Amino acid sequence: MDQIISYFSSLDPILAALYASLFTWIVTALGASLVFFFKGMNRGLLDGMLGFTGGVMVAASFWSLLAPSIEMSPGEGFFKVIPAAIGFGFGALFLFGLDKVLPHLHINFKENEKEGVKSPLHRTTLLVLAITLHNIPEGLAVGVLFGGVAAGIPEATIGGAVALALGIGIQNFPEGLAVSMPLRRQGVSRVKSFWYGQLSAIVEPIAAVVGAVAVTFFTPILPYALAFAAGAMIFVVVEEVIPETQRDKYTDIATLGFIGGFIVMMTLDVALG
Repeated sequence: MDQIISYFSSLDPILAALYASLFTWIVTALGASLVFFFKGMNRGLLDGMLGFTGGVMVAASFWSLLAPSIEMSPGEGFFKVIPAAIGFGFGALFLFGLDKVLPHLHINFKENEKEGVKSPLHRTTLLVLAITLHNIPEGLAVGVLFGGVAAGIPEATIGGAVALALGIGIQNFPEGLAVSMPLRRQGVSRVKSFWYGQLSAIVEPIAAVVGAVAVTFFTPILPYALAFAAGAMIFVVVEEVIPETQRDKYTDIATLGFIGGFIVMMTLDVALG
């Protein structure tokens, strides 16, 4: 792990953000590739993995994003938390707007439960768009943190950025699987199921580079940007990930998966960041 951190330290931070987010995309593809080896997936396992995803996202939102945002903000008392509060609120509103505009369908939801503007898009495309919504704030989070390293902010460290990318990569594995397997059960070919599964994460490298560039050129926005990514991630967890895990009899498994994901991400951030 020290070698990985050393390698990323030697890179231009924007390039490092790109490489780190490409890693998270590749892990998504690896998860989606299991569709070539298995015909189906137990619903309890799917809910447990989705819960794990939610736990990682919540832990990353605090340990990797909100806590550094507050720590690097000037002032004392109420003034010190204002940038984090503003950024967090705008991040949630940003995802709220996307959720209302972008047509999508959550993994465990029925055809008549589509969200966003009305669209004739096929169910397959709507499922991919739903997971894409998950991945936008994840990519932004990685990029913003690497951008903070580029800006020389002490609270933004290469170790913390690598830990965040690693945690998001781990939880992207079940996300890729969570897209490809349901598609396969609906009769989509293995190749197409894999293609759509990995495609859902292609937005992460784009969002990561945008976040890194923005923070690099506009350093004062870093506390707001970190909290913005956190707000977007929490919105996704509460509005999408948790409801997806609570629609069958495996709610306890999903809850334990959430706890496990939180522990993994918290451990990674504290140990490496």
